[in-house]
Amino acid sequence: MRFQNIESSPMRTLEKEVVEGRTRIFFLGGAVALLEGEQDVKLVRWPAEFEKREKYHELGVLRLLVVEGGAQAPICTDIREDWIRAPITHSDLIARMQALRAKTVDHCSPRVDRGGIIHYGAQSAAVSPTEADLLELLTLNFGVLVPRETLRDRLSIQPGAASRNALDLHIMRIRRRIAPLGLVIQTAWGRGYVLTVENNDMARASNQ
Repeated sequence: MRFQNIESSPMRTLEKEVVEGRTRIFFLGGAVALLEGEQDVKLVRWPAEFEKREKYHELGVLRLLVVEGGAQAPICTDIREDWIRAPITHSDLIARMQALRAKTVDHCSPRVDRGGIIHYGAQSAAVSPTEADLLELLTLNFGVLVPRETLRDRLSIQPGAASRNALDLHIMRIRRRIAPLGLVIQTAWGRGYVLTVENNDMARASNQ
């Protein structure tokens, strides 16, 4: 996770960088900075970015409204939304983002459809039939350990898929496919795997 201070940048430059994808903004003692790496939670300036809030609401993505100045705080009735008031410290911002993720896990569990597409929030990714079979077990047990033996049994149903180390190879491929969705597969060495949300550096490390 990296931060770039842009206190002296004009609003025009800030807006351009936001549009081009560097959309992580936080306010620290009145200064503005760009926060990279928190892709699943969108930060929205309130009330300046009212239309963006509506867009994210329609897409069903997580969003944290940054209330500027003396603006009245918004009423957040969607579980995927929360708000903070600027200025806010880095540690408090990260804590609020993680809390937003945590409270929506049960309402935003990933699923695999019949066409072999895994869906999570407003995002999706195509996987192979074998990967879909494994992901079905992992999504049905989202956040819970799935034993290696259970996954091996599912893998052995696929013709020619039960070779030695085949499970490890498929898990590696699945990790690459679901990474853009903000999902990770954590390894419980000697026991199995857990499908969960990527929400900190430890989760990122366990996805290697």
